[in-house]
Amino acid sequence: MRLLITRPLPERVVAAAGDLAQVELRTSTAPLDDAELRRALAEFDLLLPTLGDRFTADVFADVPAPRARLLANFGVGYNHIDVDAARAAGVAVTNTPGAVTDATADIALTLMLMTCRRAGEGERLLRAGQWTGWHPTQMLGLHMSGKRVGIIGMGNIGQAIARRCHFGFGMQVSYVTRTPRDLDFPAQALNGLTDLAAAVDVLVCCVPGGAETHHLVGAGVFAAMRPHAHFVNISRGDVVDEAALIAALKAGRIAGAGLDVYEFEPKVPAALRAMENVALLPHLGTAALEVREAMGMMAVDNIRAHLAGQTPPNLL
Repeated sequence: MRLLITRPLPERVVAAAGDLAQVELRTSTAPLDDAELRRALAEFDLLLPTLGDRFTADVFADVPAPRARLLANFGVGYNHIDVDAARAAGVAVTNTPGAVTDATADIALTLMLMTCRRAGEGERLLRAGQWTGWHPTQMLGLHMSGKRVGIIGMGNIGQAIARRCHFGFGMQVSYVTRTPRDLDFPAQALNGLTDLAAAVDVLVCCVPGGAETHHLVGAGVFAAMRPHAHFVNISRGDVVDEAALIAALKAGRIAGAGLDVYEFEPKVPAALRAMENVALLPHLGTAALEVREAMGMMAVDNIRAHLAGQTPPNLL
């Protein structure tokens, strides 16, 4: 059995995969290009792709009888894979939920603190040699403790963020979600996204990517937010209308933003990079060795189950 791993992964993961199949490990850190996508489906039995490897309906249409039988995606998000087209071609798709929850929630809190307390701006000031010393009105930001956080999407990651906010900062939690939740902490469910935006001091987006959530957060949401409020996105870049976010920031309709993902990643608009009230991270949500190992081993477990004729534990 031939397995293509589309990006460099931790050594432990590659070794475990090598025990199951003949591995071709791609050394490039860039997504598969058009030719590579089609070769992957045609020449390999198993694929371990990740973010940016765009297995679209067009790709499957060009390889109508793929050799591949499994896409064991490395990551919880899979909006880069057309799951329906894969199924129609007889290709199963899995992902790696659970392993990413706490790490991603930690990055959300990092960004909340960075934007609310102006940490990135302060570090840039200091590194530029422009800090003239402490004074009582220097770089006053938003005190998070006791404020209200709004969570867009109360899945595993949303709940992990909410718990950190409630138990760690004494924040009140409001949220919107497609699926009713039985929560183990106090939280207020609201019906509308604009109602949520209008009610909170920090609005955090943590919904899955895909057609259903494309530009879910746009001009209407930003117009509803209060001028002192901050927006944080750790979901997928195209969940947010980036142009609308830039317009809201430029107009002062919101106080700031913290972003780990971008609509046209890895391209980040110059307008965002130029703004002092925006904290920008290079998609660090799961960037810890033990987390990436856990994700990889979960993908390997999905491959192992598939090869054993069993239903993979994370089949989509």
